[in-house]
Amino acid sequence: MNGFFDIPSDLQHSWLGLIGLHLREALLPVLAGLVAALPIAQLCVRFRWLYPPVLGVTTVLYAIPSLAFFVVLIDYTGQSELTVMIPLAVYSLVVLVPAIVDGVRSVPQETLAAATAMGIGPVRRYLQVQLPIAAPAILAGLRVATVSSISLVSVGALIGNQGALGNLLADAMFYHRPVLAVNSVVTTAVLAILVDALLVLVRLLLTPWMPRGTGRRRKAAARPEPSALALKDAAR
Repeated sequence: MNGFFDIPSDLQHSWLGLIGLHLREALLPVLAGLVAALPIAQLCVRFRWLYPPVLGVTTVLYAIPSLAFFVVLIDYTGQSELTVMIPLAVYSLVVLVPAIVDGVRSVPQETLAAATAMGIGPVRRYLQVQLPIAAPAILAGLRVATVSSISLVSVGALIGNQGALGNLLADAMFYHRPVLAVNSVVTTAVLAILVDALLVLVRLLLTPWMPRGTGRRRKAAARPEPSALALKDAAR
């Protein structure tokens, strides 16, 4: 482990600094993708004919290599973090949009009818009834998008040391120090695992009606259904 935390000065960051930079470049695009995916998914739910072309466009965008994205963006955003984060935000849509659409479509029609009968408008119904019930599916997609984004940040090392922990891979070859590559791979993997575990915890907190294990099935069965909880909250 000699030299594992000895980061070359040309990276202008400590090991912890690279971790913070990596998380920022990975999580902000996912958050931006989620903000964009929510209204897009709602339009796809409202107008079913719109879903296939939207899914096709996001799939095509996901198929574009990140290096090609960098070449297009670099004239406008330069060799900056933004050049790395924009493609990551676009890539997240291919996971988040279907996850939200499937989750919202899984809401029982009788629940929506009851919400309408209670005088809950479309926007309020979407935010307070449909999204809470769809939370498990949305968080499942969010986990995939987040882990994928954490792994893809390293590609930013190709455009002027904008890959955070991925910059260690380039320095490992430049300085002939394989331990830097090991540091990059291990730290990135641990970050992905920890963030994924955090999202699992968030899911457990946001979906108390879901079973937690065989020993708690009886308690879970006694809890109100998510649709009832959502309608109760929306009625407040």
